[in-house]
Amino acid sequence: MRKTLPAFVVAAILLPGVSFASNENINQSTVQANITAIDDVKRGSMVTVRGTVERILDTDEFRLADDTGDIKVYIGWQNFVPVDVGESVTVKGFVDNDLILELYAREIVHSDGRITRFKHNS
Repeated sequence: MRKTLPAFVVAAILLPGVSFASNENINQSTVQANITAIDDVKRGSMVTVRGTVERILDTDEFRLADDTGDIKVYIGWQNFVPVDVGESVTVKGFVDNDLILELYAREIVHSDGRITRFKHNS
């Protein structure tokens, strides 16, 4: 004899997934609305930029470019660059106040949806 789950159990399992998917879409559109062009980043501010990895500079740095310019992205000395040249990524982080414009990455969102998060220890 085959057993079936009651309808309310099936609904309880499936409905949160539907809700989660719609929340994810809202979050993605919010992120897209908050993208800053690299040429418009301000020193001392938190930003989200999107571009293509132009060059790996070191084990913990890479250069990201969009249509407006490029910026050096630092991920922290204890981390290794998790991107490849030519990869499109979104980077969230803090723009430092130093002479050379540099973005201290807190999070990288890869084009396939993976998220890499970083902690910067002082």
